[in-house]
Amino acid sequence: MSSMFQSIPDGWQRTTLRHLAQGPKNGAWGSEAGEDEIDAICVRVADFDWSRLTLNLDDPTTRSFKKQQFKNLQLRRGDIVIEKSGGGEKTPVGRVVSFDEDVEAVTSNFVARIRPHESVWNRFFLYLLSAHYMSGYSHQFIKQNTGIQNLDDTNLFRSDVWVPDLATQRQIADFLDRETARIDLLIEKKQRLVALLEEKSASEVDYLIDGTHPRFAHVNSEYSERRALKLKTLCSRLGNGFVGPTRDILVEEEYSNSVPYLQSTHVKNRQIEFERKPYFVTNAWLKEKPKARVRRDDLVIVQTGAGCGATAIVDDKFDGSGCHAMIITRPKPERILPRLLLQILCSRSGREALASIETGALHPHLEVGFVKEVSIPTPPPSVQRNLLNWIEDELAALERIQQKTIASIDRLREYRSAQITAAVTGQIDVSTYAKSGTPDRRLDAIQEEMGA
Repeated sequence: MSSMFQSIPDGWQRTTLRHLAQGPKNGAWGSEAGEDEIDAICVRVADFDWSRLTLNLDDPTTRSFKKQQFKNLQLRRGDIVIEKSGGGEKTPVGRVVSFDEDVEAVTSNFVARIRPHESVWNRFFLYLLSAHYMSGYSHQFIKQNTGIQNLDDTNLFRSDVWVPDLATQRQIADFLDRETARIDLLIEKKQRLVALLEEKSASEVDYLIDGTHPRFAHVNSEYSERRALKLKTLCSRLGNGFVGPTRDILVEEEYSNSVPYLQSTHVKNRQIEFERKPYFVTNAWLKEKPKARVRRDDLVIVQTGAGCGATAIVDDKFDGSGCHAMIITRPKPERILPRLLLQILCSRSGREALASIETGALHPHLEVGFVKEVSIPTPPPSVQRNLLNWIEDELAALERIQQKTIASIDRLREYRSAQITAAVTGQIDVSTYAKSGTPDRRLDAIQEEMGA
């Protein structure tokens, strides 16, 4: 497939991507800041604000370069930056963004510079390249090596394209700037709504947990009673899973009598999300490590790293699984319901309690001995079931709204991508498209369809 164009727009001229710009020119990583002749920002993929096709240099990386190297690689306003190495399953390599800064900068060795020719409006070319990515066309030029995706930009830039005159290019770019900004603003409002709902729901749950919720004024006084009880008194087991190297114990799922082996990467949103990256050990090995085996209704707490303190509950599916380098917590059901303890540990006050005992500034860690001494607000057993139902109802309501809003955001992004592709390939006449009211009707239809 030599082009993403499905038809040839009237009056547009055939060419190739490589005839429209200089590059892509690979960047460099340089040396530590202050070690060479010129210090400059080194633009990385982490700086990409892909949703806006621009860069976010609020927290830039500064590196040092020789004067001649910097001169050869220096970015200037209007350049386009393309991701050449990296990517992932959900975000394949090849994203592009615009460089619109007045700072001294170069691209890193995983990123390259593209400089549109004077005969090409740079914003039009940015949208044209992004359409190649968003349509999936550029994915055929990805090569996978040792887990890293690399973009074959040489062959990508041999692709045929059709472009209009410079005035029309600018007209298309201006139209897309306006329309994408409008869609982005709508997406931002929805994202803020989700954040506000999360904050409101978190507060509601906190009030239910600490006993100060207004609804307690209308029920039995036991609902507002709380005792500060230590985890060691609420749990029959609180200790580490297996701690040690895994290179010699992991097996494939197909191995006879293999058992799921839970790790911190599986803990997400109070649950075990094992399919993200499944690991297995043999049942025979696990029998020799009984303290590493979890049961239904155990809680597992991430002990080390960025997710330190995150907690999930073990459901039926993982009853009898192994556990690696996490804290296994086994609540006494007569003292506290396991799912209620989960909600308490995941609440704002619970997270703060665990964070207060973390050790290690750069690599947070929870010592089991300290965790045992953590006190939590514990309601009487007689009201725990109703309290848990209220909490889970609150979270379920939030989840429904979140999912509907997120689905609406996804549809808006799909529409945004489709609009960009349609405009830069001449499928719509931007001089009349907006005046026809079609964009407004499409946005209204998405809103109505998603009910968000």
